[in-house]
Amino acid sequence: MDPIRPEPLADRDPRAGRQDRFTDRLRLEPIGPQHATDLYELYTDPAVAEWYGRWTPAEAAAEAARMGRHWQADGVHKWMAYHRSTGARIGRGGLSRAHVDGRNCLELGWALHGEFWGNGYATEIGRAGLDFAFGELGATEVVSFTETRNHRSRAVMERLDFRYAKDISIGGEAFALYQRSAERLTDGLPSS
Repeated sequence: MDPIRPEPLADRDPRAGRQDRFTDRLRLEPIGPQHATDLYELYTDPAVAEWYGRWTPAEAAAEAARMGRHWQADGVHKWMAYHRSTGARIGRGGLSRAHVDGRNCLELGWALHGEFWGNGYATEIGRAGLDFAFGELGATEVVSFTETRNHRSRAVMERLDFRYAKDISIGGEAFALYQRSAERLTDGLPSS
């Protein structure tokens, strides 16, 4: 089974022009203004707020709108991830365009509700993002970064065959920068 499949044309949401994607366990929806409440609930989860800060409803609405604009303008940004069977809101993740370490890059990231940590969902979202980047966007490289002390996220990056490049500073904080090239893609995405 393909790690990520576009939804059939008939199932696309014509109001948003969005194309949901599916993994074995997840439905991935391009984030837009309609996801403001879901983002607010994610970023008020104490496990997520530890890394990103606690968002207000206004911040979540502004960020959801910004992500939606990026989807429309750039054709890429983060997805909201929902469990396909239960509909549970797992978190958000995927690609975004970012200026990292002095250059423009495709960046892969994720943030999951704490109750879903340790179940492979971040890796599943990451695989979907890599498939999108290398298979559909024709990217030659994807980066990912996290605070140097975030060992769980770093482990996900390594499971996705990212390689540590160096530490960088973002807003005065130390972050570990990882890189993944398309050349490492041999017969599909790495297994978990």
